[in-house]
Parts: sequence; structure tokens; C-alpha cells
Amino acid sequence: MTATTRASRPWRNWAGNVTAHPVRTVAPATTEELSAAVARAAGEGLKVKATGSGHSFTTVAATDGVLICPDRLTGPLAVDRAAGTVTVRAGTTLRELNRTLSAHGLSLANMGDIMEQTVSGAVSTGTHGTGRDSGAIAAQIRGLELVTADGSVLTCSARENPEVFAAARVGLGALGVIAAVTFAVEPEFLLMAREEPMAFGRVTEDFDALVAENEHFEFFWFPHTDSCVTKRNNRSAGPAAPIGRVSGWVTDELVSNGVFGAACALGRAVPATVPGLARLSGRALSARTYTDIPYKVFTSPRRVRFLEMEYALPREAAMTALRELRAMIERRGLRIGFPVEVRTAPADDIPLSTASGRDTAYIAVHMYRGTPHRPYFTAAEQIMTAHGGRPHWGKLHSRDAAYLAGVYPRFGEFAAVRDRLDPHRVFGNDYLRRVLGE
Repeated sequence: MTATTRASRPWRNWAGNVTAHPVRTVAPATTEELSAAVARAAGEGLKVKATGSGHSFTTVAATDGVLICPDRLTGPLAVDRAAGTVTVRAGTTLRELNRTLSAHGLSLANMGDIMEQTVSGAVSTGTHGTGRDSGAIAAQIRGLELVTADGSVLTCSARENPEVFAAARVGLGALGVIAAVTFAVEPEFLLMAREEPMAFGRVTEDFDALVAENEHFEFFWFPHTDSCVTKRNNRSAGPAAPIGRVSGWVTDELVSNGVFGAACALGRAVPATVPGLARLSGRALSARTYTDIPYKVFTSPRRVRFLEMEYALPREAAMTALRELRAMIERRGLRIGFPVEVRTAPADDIPLSTASGRDTAYIAVHMYRGTPHRPYFTAAEQIMTAHGGRPHWGKLHSRDAAYLAGVYPRFGEFAAVRDRLDPHRVFGNDYLRRVLGE
């Protein structure tokens, strides 16, 4: 059996801001097919990049060489309840992973807020949720199967090829193409979610306490208002009390997607309406409490398309930076219709993780697709970098290797692994050239 090869056609990401024109697209169904595709491309002198579901806003997956499509490299490979691990193929979506785990009475400890991403794309770019004690998806990896530049297959874990494992957990696609991922899992549990409005001043003053008192805390602030919506997720003994089908549809689909999407479109067409729409949005979501299995609490549908920039800051600097962001928006007269999202993560030991070596808070800014975003993102980035911020690898930013080497103490360690595994930059592209250097 051989990998499916498709005729050359443009590839676009979810947000529509990145287009690639590969020579060919290959869809392997096995590690052996993936290995053969990489070896063939390298022999022809072509670059290779693997794409996930296209939810990165950067050109991290773009190539004019061979594009590896994940559509057929999917599904579970092993469930080991005794070891507390599950192994899945790299193209498996987080939705499929979560449903597979739930069917076995298992769960990840933490996850991000969408399920459309592939597991390889999510771990490679450092996808994260929010957590006091539990880190990003990459921090839950226990093993990787990695196809390197000559088509060789490396099995990596803390015991086998440990230096590659350390780096490849957030590898940006620079070290090879992931074929399979092994995650640490635990018996499925219940989370009680408490969502409620809160004033900006109270959230920022009580931020440290809110983080300390809750296993998972996050909030959204609506620019041009004093309104925030907070979410606290904590483990519960039960019983389950999920959101009702009708009320869930009204809040998550009608209000959070339908009405919000219409408001964004109006704000794009008539910017003067944005502050008033923001005030309405801030008042539209009311308090609610519900209890359900983890992935149904952590994740929610995101149907309104946007562009995003997110920075990871030392946690102690986050509220200062957020107040500076608020002041900048008003001082410059910007019209921002999308809320600002704030989350946290504990320090981890992954060289290029945005939480590497420090307790972290994330500040994410968004703009509705088609709305001019550069003035806002550029000004926000100036604030974030002044606090030693690290940009999310899959979200828009302008940082280069010189800056990033200064905020990642283990940057050189990653570069050394890359030089050994891919000296000829088979997996290189313009984005990696900028953020990792030559």
C-alpha cells in the first residue's frame, strides 16, 4: 500500500490568511508510507512540511515543496490502562481523541478550548488551555514516533532518545514529521464549571487569588468596557449536571457564535458601532454553573473566524501588561470588537514551550477576519515584549531568532538537536528561518 498523492493545489489555513502552493500533497496512512514520502522528497531536494487542520495563523506549516496531509494518518493505536497511556496516530483530531478516551472511561488532565486540531499540530505549536497545576497538551506527552529527514523513524520518550523527546514535544515541525503520539491519561472525572460576569477591576486585583483557588481559571475582557466573563473549572464528585440542549444552543451557538458573528460583521463595516456592541456583548452572557466530563467543559465551538496573537508572560507581569493594553486601546482610539482572553499554565521543562521554566499567564488578542489588525497587534506586541513575552508559535507575531533566543534559556539546546536531525533543513520554510535562524 502506498500513500495517496494528490495533484498540486493551493492549501489554505482556517483563518484564510495563509496560502501555500506545494509541488504535491501526500496523504500517508501508515508510518511506513510517511517515511517513504519524506525520503523521496528529500532525495528530490524538496522541502517537506506536515499540515494539521490549519488552525495556526502563522506560516509554520506552509511549503512550496511536499505537503504531508494528515487525513488518513488517524485513529488510536493502543490503550494501556495499566500504564495510564493512550497512543494515537498524528492526524487524529482532538475531537476524535477525546471521544475515544471517553469511550474507554479515560481523559486528558487538561486541554485547549477547541477540538478541531490534529494532535500533532496541537503539540507542535504548543497548544494549551488554562491550569494552575496541569500544563499544556505537550506536557502530557509520554512518547513520540518521529520521521526524520532521511526517512528514519525515531521512537522517543524520557528513556529512549531523551534529548530528541525533550525538544520534539514542541518541535514546530522543525525536527521531523510526527507519526504517532503517546499521551498520559487518567480515569475520566467530572468538572464543575462556574461562569459569571465580573468587573475588570475586581478580576485584575484578585487575579492571583482566583488562579490559586481554582484548578482552571480564565477570563475574557471586552475592550471599551469594564466587563469581564470569568470561568472557573474544578473537579467535582458529581453528580453530572450538563448544560441543557436548548440553553446550551442558545448560549454557545446563538449568542457566542451567531449573534456575536453578526456584531463582528457590523463592527467591521461600521467601526463607530464597536464600543456600543462591545458593551452589549459584555452584558449578553449571564452566569451559569454546570458539571460534565472534561472535554465537554474545556472546549466549545468557535465558528466566528478571526486572526489572533497571543503572548506568554511571566505570571507576575500579566495584570500590569493587561492594564497597559487597556490604556493603549483607549489612548490610540482603536476599535476592538473581540474580547481579550487571559489564561495560565504552570512552568514545564520543554525547551520551546511558552511556559518553559516559568509560571505563565497568556494574553491573547483577536480581530475579526477582514478587519485591519496590524495597528492593534503591533501595539499589543510592543507591550508584551517589554515584559519578556514569548509569542505563541501558531499565532501571529513579528519576533525573530535573535529575540527568541533571549527569552528561551534552552533555545540553543533545541537548535543543537535540529542541527543533528535536519542539517540540510528538509523541514525548513520561511517561518522557521525567521524564528529559529539558519
